[in-house]
Amino acid sequence: MTRPSRRGLLCAALAAPAAGLAACDKVATSPKANQSLDVAEGVNFHLQRLLLGRDALAREYPASAISPDFRANGSTNPDNEDYQQHVADGFANWRLEIGGLVERPLSLSLADLKAAPSRSQITRHDCVEGWSAIAKWKGARLWPLLQQAGIKPTARYVAFFCADTLELTLDGTGDYYETIDLADARHAQTLLAYEMNDQPLPVAHGAPIRLRLERQLGYKMAKYVMRIELIESFDHLGLGKGGYWEDRGYQWYAGI
Repeated sequence: MTRPSRRGLLCAALAAPAAGLAACDKVATSPKANQSLDVAEGVNFHLQRLLLGRDALAREYPASAISPDFRANGSTNPDNEDYQQHVADGFANWRLEIGGLVERPLSLSLADLKAAPSRSQITRHDCVEGWSAIAKWKGARLWPLLQQAGIKPTARYVAFFCADTLELTLDGTGDYYETIDLADARHAQTLLAYEMNDQPLPVAHGAPIRLRLERQLGYKMAKYVMRIELIESFDHLGLGKGGYWEDRGYQWYAGI
C-alpha cells in the first residue's frame, strides 16, 4: 500500500473547507489555501523538530528490503555541455566547489569525497508523487565537509546548485537548486551519496553525487550537485522560496 505524502495530507485537510476546490492542484493555485499550507508547514517544521529532535534517525532497513526497481524521477541525463563532458571522462576532472560563507573554500574531486568521513544506510525514498522505494546509499557526510571549510557565524543555510535545468520561468530561472538549514546539514544521515546499492551512482540517479536527506521528501534530495554554498538567506536565489520546486509551489520544509 502506498504511503500518502505529507503534502497530500495537508492538501486533503484543506480541501474540505475550500468550497469548489476539487483537487490538491486547485488548492495549490489558491492564494488563500496556499497561505494556509504555509501555516501548516510551519507547524509541521516546529512539531517535528520538537517531538523527534534534531538528531533522530530515519528508519533504516535490512538489505533484503531493497527495492528491485527504483524510479529515476526528475532529470535523468542533464542537457548540459560541461556535465556531458564529465560523464564522458568518467568524472575524472569533476570538482565539487564548497564556498559562500566559509573561511576556507574547497574544491574536491570525487576521490577526495570518497576519502572523507562516510556513511552507508538503507533507507526509504518517499516521493511527493505518492511512490516509495528502498535503496542502499553510501556517501560523504555533509557536516564534516562543511566543518573542514569553516562555517562563518552568519551562515544559516546550505545551498546546492546542480547541473540540470528544467522548465524555465518567465524571468529565465530554471536551474535546479535546493536549500536546507544547518540542523539538517548536521544530521548524521545527510550525505553526498556517490554509491547506490554498492555501485557507483548512476547518471539517472544524479551522478556523480546527490544529496540524501532522509527525513524529508524526495524533491529535497538534489541530484547532479556541482556547487555548495553557505548562505545567510535564500531570498536572492531563484524566486526566493528556497528551491526549484519550492519556487513552483512546493513547501520549503518537506519533513516526514
